[in-house]
Amino acid sequence: MKLNVAQLPRHLQTGLAPVYVVSGDDPLLTGEACDRIRQACRDQGSEERLVFHADKNFDWGQLYDASHSLSLFAQKRLVELRIPSGKPGDEGAKALLAWLDLPPEDTTLLVTLPRLDSSAQRSKWAKALIEHQHSQFLQIWPVEAAQLPGWIRDRLAAACIQATPEALELLSARVEGNLLAAAQEVEKLKLFCHGTQLDAATVQQTVADSARYDVFNLVDAMLAGEPQQALRILNGLRGEGVEAPVVLWALTRELRALANMAQEVERGIPLEKVFSTYRIWDKRKPVITRVLRRHAGSAWARWLRAAQQADEQIKGQYPGSAWDSLAAIAVEVAGTRLGLLA
Repeated sequence: MKLNVAQLPRHLQTGLAPVYVVSGDDPLLTGEACDRIRQACRDQGSEERLVFHADKNFDWGQLYDASHSLSLFAQKRLVELRIPSGKPGDEGAKALLAWLDLPPEDTTLLVTLPRLDSSAQRSKWAKALIEHQHSQFLQIWPVEAAQLPGWIRDRLAAACIQATPEALELLSARVEGNLLAAAQEVEKLKLFCHGTQLDAATVQQTVADSARYDVFNLVDAMLAGEPQQALRILNGLRGEGVEAPVVLWALTRELRALANMAQEVERGIPLEKVFSTYRIWDKRKPVITRVLRRHAGSAWARWLRAAQQADEQIKGQYPGSAWDSLAAIAVEVAGTRLGLLA
């Protein structure tokens, strides 16, 4: 059964399920969800904890033994199964299905997985973990940039700190893309402003710039029509030592796909059919729809020529800065016409 993170505290107060599955890629959020489950197990009498790391050499018979042996030290226990690859294999799948069908009494199984893609979720073992009556499945979603101020505000409010909108904006900018740093800064701010209001000046003085980005954040900002954010991310990538060819690869990959999609749309092919051909996820469809409507088909060819120019600049075959060309591409695709590109 599916359970979201917001429902978890109330659910744990009503008793423990035989199996919990926590799936996600953010170490802070997945770690906190697992900590809540561990604490609930301790509160309800689980004094023994077994931890298994299911790597490629893992002996799945250990999980069978754990399900059929009595605890030596406590009446209740917690068994943790960590599958870092997200792929238990045939033997592991059988072991998980067997546990679900007949979970041992007085034992809670906590399975941790990376985020499962749509293909993995259709597998028999994953569908069982998601839908079985004995299982509670928590999908941990990352905190998007637009959600970050609200996430920080709620954390501060839990510490009896009210933040001004300016403080939230500055704090979000300084920790964007680095949720662990965001949580650490909130803990630090508790020392400075417990029970008081947090203003931008305090954030300026106490919070380091810990923002982290990757090239996919840049692409997202570009497609979402956020030129200032795109420039901020591009400058952040450059400051972190990301090489220009890596950024160019990400932009060019997206530009080629969008150029092809724009051509098909102009030929009258329905947008949903285009999305199916290029395997666009449902979550990305609104963004792609807006960016295709924002620009004429000819614009994509111009930006691809600009990307070729950036490649030549990287190789020293064309004058000028490749970083300036990359910035111009990102900003223009985001919707600000600079007139710098031929």
